Amino acid sequence: MAAPRLTGLEDEAWQGFLYTHDRLWKEIEAGLARSQVSMAEYSVLALLARAGRDGMRMSDLARHRLMSTGGLTRLADRLERRGLIRRDPTPDDKRGFVSVLTPEGRTVLRRAWRRHHLDLRRLFFDRLDAKDLADLARIWAKLAPDPDDTARDQPTR
Repeated sequence: MAAPRLTGLEDEAWQGFLYTHDRLWKEIEAGLARSQVSMAEYSVLALLARAGRDGMRMSDLARHRLMSTGGLTRLADRLERRGLIRRDPTPDDKRGFVSVLTPEGRTVLRRAWRRHHLDLRRLFFDRLDAKDLADLARIWAKLAPDPDDTARDQPTR
């Protein structure tokens, strides 16, 4: 039995996505490295900045980052050792923790954001017009997980 194959157009679209993702990721990551921040660290710091002074539960951070809770804990340990975040017990559940951006974390994030913003403009936004961006937004929405599929993919206890 022959293995299923992609059509020429499917293969071109998929390979284009993979190459573009890898190229953009590497260039953006290199820009962030100048601020001594990895992409994963930047993402967590940015999520915490959006969460505001109340911070965000570790479990919510893991879900937003598509990370395991163990992986996020290791990442949060590094950020906390660097003084960029702090973790406080949640008021309603002493087993859980809320992560909050520290003043030093805000400073590092502002510096990294400037570099990130310049790189996003140069590598992505400046190369696309409003129609391209609208098309991408529509496509990403189509590819968003179906809530029923997400629930089905969750491990059972």
